[in-house]
Amino acid sequence: MLAQRSSDISRRHFLTTTLIAAMRCGAAEGTRPRHIVLRSSWQTVNIGDIAHTPGVLALLEKHLPEVEVRLWPSSVGNGVGEMLLARFPKLRIIQTPAALKAAFEECDFLLHGSGPSLVAAQDIVKWRDATGKPYGIYGITFDAPNAASAKPDAVKKFQQSIPIMSGARFVFFRDSESLVKAQKLGCTCPVMEFGPDGAFATDLRDDVRATAFLQAHKLEEGRFLCCIPRLRYTPYWTIPTRKTPLDETKHARNEAMKEHDLGPLRQAIVEIVRQTTMKVLICPEDETQMSVGKEMLFDKLPEDVKASVVWRPDFWLTDEALSTYVRSAGLFGAEMHSPIMCIGNGIPAIVCRWEEQTSKGIMWRDIGLREWLFNLDEASEISGIVPAVLALAKDPVAAKAKAMSAKAFVTQRQRDTLQTLAKSL
Repeated sequence: MLAQRSSDISRRHFLTTTLIAAMRCGAAEGTRPRHIVLRSSWQTVNIGDIAHTPGVLALLEKHLPEVEVRLWPSSVGNGVGEMLLARFPKLRIIQTPAALKAAFEECDFLLHGSGPSLVAAQDIVKWRDATGKPYGIYGITFDAPNAASAKPDAVKKFQQSIPIMSGARFVFFRDSESLVKAQKLGCTCPVMEFGPDGAFATDLRDDVRATAFLQAHKLEEGRFLCCIPRLRYTPYWTIPTRKTPLDETKHARNEAMKEHDLGPLRQAIVEIVRQTTMKVLICPEDETQMSVGKEMLFDKLPEDVKASVVWRPDFWLTDEALSTYVRSAGLFGAEMHSPIMCIGNGIPAIVCRWEEQTSKGIMWRDIGLREWLFNLDEASEISGIVPAVLALAKDPVAAKAKAMSAKAFVTQRQRDTLQTLAKSL
């Protein structure tokens, strides 16, 4: 764990409080509040990608309440824009060239939100060259693309990231391995630290839909676990609206590894049902995973187990998903951001990962959850998955305490990162 000494924490908390008080005082005296452009909202087919934005917005609302935020999104369709505005009614979403031009003229700082990489590198360049104003980067993974399969533009983008990051006021990496990699490659940004993914702070809710679903399927609060499957590569070609051509290489890899990767999750479901009174909800993080969950998990379960397992056939948005997670006893699976949202809300979560998912899963070690992280590319770790899930199911009180400890660490680190942002304003 990346521990902080208590005296240092107290000092940082004092400085943060002082900075925020000064900003509020300035606003009260008629000084224009500081304005931030948040470059985020990468796509809407994945509730994790959606969660990056409300997480950072919630942090800004909590720690810098006098700051005005304008969201510069890639996509807020499929009901995401309405969901964000319901939670953050003061938010201004940039959706026209005129609104973007005004944001460049009127805002003081650009904050690149959490993501799998420096997603909007070229937009940072546009901001920097057009305005000369400062920018910062919040909670990203920095990992070289696979040399054998990466497209040329991905390699070029990675190479361009170092000078862009070096020009930032700060870069917070969501896993320690990314931080070390950036340092070794010569990034000279004055503040480079571990900074948790913004999605940890997501607090969206749709209790009405979540409660109705749970009641309809006889899932009692605290008496079920969630399980999320995924393939090595997200098969975007199966989502009609994406119009993505079939990638034969990635599809072949998915087919070759799906039993290897999802078999342990299926066995964990079997043991939960047979050894405890818990039920299991198989649910998605992205739009491709409903069919994966049915094919690889639900349909292959023994008949005596199926009666205690619910398969969700429909995609959902982040608010309903999180309202479901917080009513569960915990979550396990092969995704990252549903576990992130769980821990951010004090719910236990076990993560399985592999090489194709980059280094982001290392964050589980960074926040003190090493025992809940399993690398499926290491044969020696696979056998630990079922016992870990069973331990969570059999002793939810101890698991909850472990989750709350990790949440406390994340909350403190996020408080520290917002202090750094306050200084940069």
